[in-house]
Amino acid sequence: MKVGFVALVGRSNTGKSTLLNALVGTKVAITTPKPQTTRQAIQGVLHGEEGQIIFVDTPGVFRKRRDAVTSRMNAAAKGALEDVDLVLYVVDPTRAIGEEEEDILKMIADVKSKKLLVINKIDEPRPRYLEDYRALSPDFDGTVEVSALKGTHLKTLLKEIYARLPEGEAIYPEHQITNVDNRTWYAELIREKLFMALYQEVPYTIAVEVDEIEMRPSKGGEETLYIKARILTDNDQHKRMIIGAGGAMIRKVGMNVRKEIEHIQGKKAFLDLEVVTDPHWPERMQ
Repeated sequence: MKVGFVALVGRSNTGKSTLLNALVGTKVAITTPKPQTTRQAIQGVLHGEEGQIIFVDTPGVFRKRRDAVTSRMNAAAKGALEDVDLVLYVVDPTRAIGEEEEDILKMIADVKSKKLLVINKIDEPRPRYLEDYRALSPDFDGTVEVSALKGTHLKTLLKEIYARLPEGEAIYPEHQITNVDNRTWYAELIREKLFMALYQEVPYTIAVEVDEIEMRPSKGGEETLYIKARILTDNDQHKRMIIGAGGAMIRKVGMNVRKEIEHIQGKKAFLDLEVVTDPHWPERMQ
């Protein structure tokens, strides 16, 4: 069977996490329309007839924000390219090639692994910069144009990936689709809903830590998944915005998380969320 590690790399918000989820067939990485959603390298495992692909979704390379979080994210993206069998360079043809793209091209130039150019978002009407990205094709071992959102040409992409992976034994058991533990996954899901609910700079000041997960008995004999988590922000003004007037915002976030957990896992859930001001949490990410 074919087995290998495949890194997805690209600038922020090109659809890498959406592509990962589409290829694996379920949600393993959070997605939002906002840049810098992914903060760590997340592995998603695809068990196919031809073999096993371990996808590594990396944080988007981002130039504009220069802080502890961004530095760590850029380092994580670069580190994920080490010791992989294949690199998928995911690009967005609705945006011009800029400094971030040039940084990534330099980053992957010295990578010895094979590289595929994946032009995403071809479902967009007349992507303005499509030909500019197609012109990069000679520098890669192959090019595939896809729509992660619509599922277009994903089978073609998988065929191209398998063709470039080595033979080997399975690394993960068939039931495992990600290396992310439950605490991390729930924390990321809460952070996703915070990104979607809040505006401008507020989401980038936020981290989430899950303190407790347990099944608790509820009325009618059916157990409820209880999740206790702290939402960390770096200043009191943002704390007030996260909580909202009369607690409206935090209730909205909790409801959205609960609905998604219940939909994905088929069990009742209860979120116990606390908002804490911790100006030092970005430093702890380094």
